[in-house]
Formats: sequence, structure tokens, C-alpha cells
Amino acid sequence: MRIELMGVPIDGVTRAEAAARVETLLDEPRDHFVTTPNPEMLVQASKDARFQAALHRADLAVPDGVGLLYVARLKGMRLPQRITGTDFIEDIAAIAAKRRLGVYLLGGRGDVAEDAAKMLLKRHPGLAVVGAESGGEVYVDADGEPSVAPEVEARIREAAPAILFVAFGHGVQERWITARSASFPSVRLAMGVGGAFDFIAGEVRRAPEFLRKTGLEWLWRLYLQPWRLRRIWTAVAVFPYLALRRKD
Repeated sequence: MRIELMGVPIDGVTRAEAAARVETLLDEPRDHFVTTPNPEMLVQASKDARFQAALHRADLAVPDGVGLLYVARLKGMRLPQRITGTDFIEDIAAIAAKRRLGVYLLGGRGDVAEDAAKMLLKRHPGLAVVGAESGGEVYVDADGEPSVAPEVEARIREAAPAILFVAFGHGVQERWITARSASFPSVRLAMGVGGAFDFIAGEVRRAPEFLRKTGLEWLWRLYLQPWRLRRIWTAVAVFPYLALRRKD
């Protein structure tokens, strides 16, 4: 069941149901778009009409944030489970390995895409990583849409992946995917993944499981990355305040 919070669609699925949905999407001969809405993204989308429009084009939108579950419950709706982007990449990688589908990792800082690819290859025997790179600088074109250098797009087309993970940061990655997906005829599923490459590569340590389950992962992030205070404040305070004020 799909709901909307602050005008953003979110699918009420478990992690297993989301993985099954990916299997179905990969069977369809067209490109599909997966998002991982979290509280910070919803606040950002409430101020950015183009970002919100991109999120509305998602074929699958998995709830990445316990705050979404709590607010949905208070508004009389249900999201059964948090599905982190990091975990969902692993699920999709397992599906890709099973089905022998090529995967391309694009974005992130420095060599983190390559490092994340190495970890995925270790954990998913048979996985075909056909490309992994930062993609260089993301530009904004004359129409206000994000773009990358033509040679980056050419490398993706040449590698012909079926699955494309994009880590340009929330807002930019979703708008880039929706604007440029038609340029990659081989891609059947593209997903914006935010900072997930950092976790997969081991650049940033994940919170202990008990903190993730109790919704206190933000304390761990604040401990490791105190510079994220403003973003954490947006997720744990601004988001519920704005979401619960809305009548929709």
C-alpha cells in the first residue's frame, strides 16, 4: 500500500516485499526508479518542487527512517518496516548476482564507489560489477537540471548495466535519474542511494543494531559526525513538527 507524507509517496512494504517487487520490476522491459525517502528528504522536497516531482516518479519508494514509521502511525497510516538504503543495496546486489545482471556504481567521494563495489563482490559471489566511479563533478545545466560529463554517460552506456546505483546526494541524484534515465537503454532499475556507499565500503561505521532498531541511530551519527548536527536536527525535530502540522 502506498501512502503520502508531506506530499511524498512511500510504499508500505516489508524488506522482503520490497525485494520481491524489485524482481518484478526487473522482469519488465523498461527502466524503473527506486527511491529511499527519509525525514530529511521529505523536508527538502517540501521546499523544492522539482525534487518532489522526481520523487513522485518512483516505481518503488522504501521508507528509510523510523521517523517516517512513527509519524505515519500518528496520522493513522502504516509503514510496516524501515528499509535502509544500505541494506536494500545488498538485497538488490543479491538479486543481481542470482540473475547475472550487471551493476554500475556511480557517485560518492573519491574512490568510495570502487571500494563499495569490492565489498559487494566479496559478499555476493557471481555479482557482475560492470563499472564503479565517482562520476566527477555534477553540473547544473541551463534548464536547472543536474548533469555529468558526457564521457561519464558514455562509459555507462558502454558498460550496459541493468542496475544503476547513483550516489550524488539527495535531491540531485533523484533529479538526475529522472532526467537522464532514457539515455541508458540497458538500465532496468536505477536507485538513488545517498551516502550508502560510505557504509558499504566501511568508510563510515554503522550504528549498533540495537540503536538502529530503537530509532536512536541519529545519536550514533552525531557521535561520529558532529558536523551533521543541522541535518540530524532536521530529521528528528523539524520533520515531525512539519509533518504533524499538515492536514494531508
